[in-house]
Amino acid sequence: MGARPLAAFLSLVMPAEFAASSKGKSWVDRFLDGLFALARQFKVPLAGGDTAESPHSACFDIVLVGGVRRGRAILRSAARPGDLIYVTGALGGSSAELLALQNAPRRFARITTAAGDHPHLFPQPRLAVAARLVASRLSHAAIDISDGLSTDLAHICDESHLTAEIDSPSIPVHPLALEAMRKHRVHSALDLALHGGEDYELLFTAPPSATVPKKIAGVPIHQIGRMLPRRPRRPQIILRDSDGRTSPLVRRGWEHFRTAP
Repeated sequence: MGARPLAAFLSLVMPAEFAASSKGKSWVDRFLDGLFALARQFKVPLAGGDTAESPHSACFDIVLVGGVRRGRAILRSAARPGDLIYVTGALGGSSAELLALQNAPRRFARITTAAGDHPHLFPQPRLAVAARLVASRLSHAAIDISDGLSTDLAHICDESHLTAEIDSPSIPVHPLALEAMRKHRVHSALDLALHGGEDYELLFTAPPSATVPKKIAGVPIHQIGRMLPRRPRRPQIILRDSDGRTSPLVRRGWEHFRTAP
């Protein structure tokens, strides 16, 4: 939404062994090392929270507070018909890396330093891009891709009362998603990019008259579609393939409070 981060609040509920250390640091110490490394990078203080012991399970909750000038927040409800749709970075990398992690967890045991080629282990918040969008007033609506492109774009459609049409050849598919397809972990790399989630890239709309650069704050920007007026019997999201054929795109990312089948 373009806010400047102000503070974080952390709550930990965990078994006692998470805080015990026999060789080297405890699990919670290593967890906090990672948390504070990212917090220092973006100058976000840990301002409070809570801890509690649970004998059998663990739960972690982080609340982030930010500030933006009144009337300048980029909301998911402000897209307009004719807006072009953009995404930052590449999609599907986080879910692809999770599949690789599940397939061979020992491969990842020694990875302890944040790196750009590990989107699941070390996601990077696009704060600089969002701040630039606010300052330049380029964008009408925005959301981060935490639940999957199909689901998060549907949130913009819901709140803005519009339909979206996206071009599948324009969607930036992460190299790790392509690798997952080559190794037969998934049938389609595009499916990971459309539905995988936890990429934390930005999805935003801007008017056709806006000059949106190819990169913002060093992050590649890709135009992937357009917003259309909502009409009876028109799908909420339309996927157009390389041959120009269209089909409805059903949201298949994560949805909170979805009833299990």
